[in-house]
Amino acid sequence: MKIKFSFRNPEKGNRKNKLYFCTKNGFMRFRFLIFLFLFSSISLFAQTKGDRGYRVKVGDTVPDLTLHLTDGTVLTLQQLRGKVVVLQFTASWCSVCRREMPHLEKEIWQPFKNKKFILIGVDYNEPLSKVLAFKKEMKVTYPFALDPGAEIFQHFAYKGAGVTRNVVINPEGKIVFLTRLYDVKEFNAMKAKIASMLSKMH
Repeated sequence: MKIKFSFRNPEKGNRKNKLYFCTKNGFMRFRFLIFLFLFSSISLFAQTKGDRGYRVKVGDTVPDLTLHLTDGTVLTLQQLRGKVVVLQFTASWCSVCRREMPHLEKEIWQPFKNKKFILIGVDYNEPLSKVLAFKKEMKVTYPFALDPGAEIFQHFAYKGAGVTRNVVINPEGKIVFLTRLYDVKEFNAMKAKIASMLSKMH
């Protein structure tokens, strides 16, 4: 089946121009081009949202954020320069976080806590009482910070992008590793990265 289009060229008076035909194959090509355009637009939008919901990427320097720990201590990321820092974004309602946290305690915090290293759980927008109960329930000993309104979280990821994230920061304040959810292979790669950095520090 052919779909026929015709038009008059105003520069040629009333003389008809050549008739143009759009075959089925031509129509399919047109549809493909539209699809390609839409796909490219979606891909570009996804890239602006960052990898896996992150605003940041490896190599970025972290801003000087203030962390209010559950024991009343106040720290800034600037004060932690010279150490390897891991910010673990978590929440009591997050089942994947609960699965990951015992591994963080046993495989990362306990082996490295006496070195130039700190792991801080950053709890997503929950009150102090709930965070303390969560920490106790999970039997983890690394420090926790409050994050009212998820303000700290949003420096690293888009609001609503989901927790269960680890941001690994080197002694110079640059991001060197990012995780999302609990993937054993990725977790082990993070652990190896931390161990490698600490082995080079005196």
